[in-house]
Amino acid sequence: MSAEASGAEAAEAPSLEVPKPSGLEPGSAAYGLKPLTTNSKYVKLNVGGSLHYTTLRTLTGQDTMLKAMFSGRAEVLTDAGGWVLIDRSGRHFGTILNYLRDGSVPLPESTRELGELLGEARYYLVQGLIEDCQLALQQKRENLSPLCLIPTVTSPREEQQLLASTSKPVVKLLHNRSNNKYSYTSTSDDNLLKNIELFDKLALRFHGRLLFLKDVLGDEICCWSFYGQGRKIAEVCCTSIVYATEKKQTKVEFPEARIFEETLNILIYETPRGPDPALLEATGGAAGGGGAGRGEDEENREHRVRRIHVRRHITHDERPHGQQIVFKD
Repeated sequence: MSAEASGAEAAEAPSLEVPKPSGLEPGSAAYGLKPLTTNSKYVKLNVGGSLHYTTLRTLTGQDTMLKAMFSGRAEVLTDAGGWVLIDRSGRHFGTILNYLRDGSVPLPESTRELGELLGEARYYLVQGLIEDCQLALQQKRENLSPLCLIPTVTSPREEQQLLASTSKPVVKLLHNRSNNKYSYTSTSDDNLLKNIELFDKLALRFHGRLLFLKDVLGDEICCWSFYGQGRKIAEVCCTSIVYATEKKQTKVEFPEARIFEETLNILIYETPRGPDPALLEATGGAAGGGGAGRGEDEENREHRVRRIHVRRHITHDERPHGQQIVFKD
């Protein structure tokens, strides 16, 4: 047989084609993927376009989803360049790998980034990192607890609605400097500011236990009111009229100890079951142990409001070398 004849037969023989995986075309991104051989010590990862280079020991050291992927229990495909493709955002994958390497990582300061890292840790089933992120988020929430909102009363109706809508004891500070029809004494402005500063400090200290209200439209200049179970328990008025030799003046006091005492007193109304009789008796409230046979006097005593006025009417000569001071209640 001549060479020409054998060449013609070869040309006529049908050609054999290697079947391609269904759904994969030469131009597609997934064309050329092949199973990863677990004999390789190093692994190249492409996580959402973020490239990472690590070892099989790191990926299989902890019981995670990555261990299931790279320990032979699940098929992992690579592209033509040998990169393992993971269809996930790669923003926090470096942190995931560092945790698998070291067992701990510095966590993000941002609450949003902490939440994102927690979501990735849950996806890859990294239990230790999940617990660390949850603890950090809980601590951030607890650190925000001093933040409190103080409603400002704009009308008597709004005040009644606020009192009726809460089960907490209430502390209200009314301060309205423009209510005065006389001039103020030299220390009044400082004392008014001290009252406001004390109100802010108490609001931060007892936030979550007491509801604090501000009233800037009332008839008084500076007055504290204390409520328990929707009714007024005590009132501390901090203003007084000074009768000088030539003119009247308004004086604002700062009875810090009395205000703090009344604030502590209304804490006994904190629980919805009502005040403890022993605490009421110790703090000057209604006596306990009355039972069903409690008399009318005791009932009136329970609903009585303690009103403390700081030297409401004073005769006082404030001249540098004035005469003896006389106080009239």
